[in-house]
Amino acid sequence: MMRFALIVTFCAFAAPTLAADKISKDNDCGFQADVVAAIQVARLDRVKEAKLAEAIAETDPTWPDEYNNAITILGGSIYQLKRRDLKTVDLGVQWKEACLSQ
Repeated sequence: MMRFALIVTFCAFAAPTLAADKISKDNDCGFQADVVAAIQVARLDRVKEAKLAEAIAETDPTWPDEYNNAITILGGSIYQLKRRDLKTVDLGVQWKEACLSQ
């Protein structure tokens, strides 16, 4: 259920981005997955949620700037997951698969 909520939340954010910039669905889903994966890595690295956006910005992400808005939107949901559970799953891959299937 948590994954579905994450997907719905992000898709609501990403739909206007996709339309505004005419980014292909494959690229859009890839950027979304990159954001989710970056949040997962930060969580596993014990970055405090309050410093999440700053920590990810320091990594010089390759996605378009408008995707940075999703960091705070999705961060809370991903940070609610237990770290031990995040060690056994690749949220980025799952996100991209779910995104492309819509």
